[in-house]
Amino acid sequence: MGKLYAHMDGRLRTFIEEQPVFFTATAPLAADGHVNLSPKGRKGTLVVLDELTLAYLDFGGSGAETIAHVRENGRITLMWCSFDSRPTIVRVHGRAEAVFRDDPRWEELIGRFAQADGPGARAVIVVRALRVSDSCGYAVPFMEYEGERDLHAEYFGRKTDEEFAAYCERKEYVGVSVDGLPALPLPLPPRTV
Repeated sequence: MGKLYAHMDGRLRTFIEEQPVFFTATAPLAADGHVNLSPKGRKGTLVVLDELTLAYLDFGGSGAETIAHVRENGRITLMWCSFDSRPTIVRVHGRAEAVFRDDPRWEELIGRFAQADGPGARAVIVVRALRVSDSCGYAVPFMEYEGERDLHAEYFGRKTDEEFAAYCERKEYVGVSVDGLPALPLPLPPRTV
């Protein structure tokens, strides 16, 4: 049976930080808009800042639906599910904000990600929890974690900041979402840190 929490206590924080993958869900305000659900991974790309706040790195490589929805209305849900012996699902419903490279907060936030940062980082998504809950994961299958894929980091690691900015500008759904909402501000501000 599920339970609501006032915040992410030590047990929940540990569970969240141990999961190798999580999912984000966002949607535009328009009833006919596209709901977005994205898998997120790469070790170290999510940090719990405090009992009610998380942040994760938003990388280039696909569209920018999450950024567009967050800019429009801030609604987001993050979900972690255990594929090992603990049949648990944790959800954080919250309000999110995209912090871009030219934001004065970028330097402090990006520093929280240490080795996970890379040239493909285009924003930090900061999530303030409004509702924290868990539920059983009895129907979630057992799966074995074999390790990190390094293809994304290697691909963007070969690009200069200028090449990455040009890459972002060429992608169809980066400056605007599939529903025409403003997404990643272009041209992409250069990295200063």
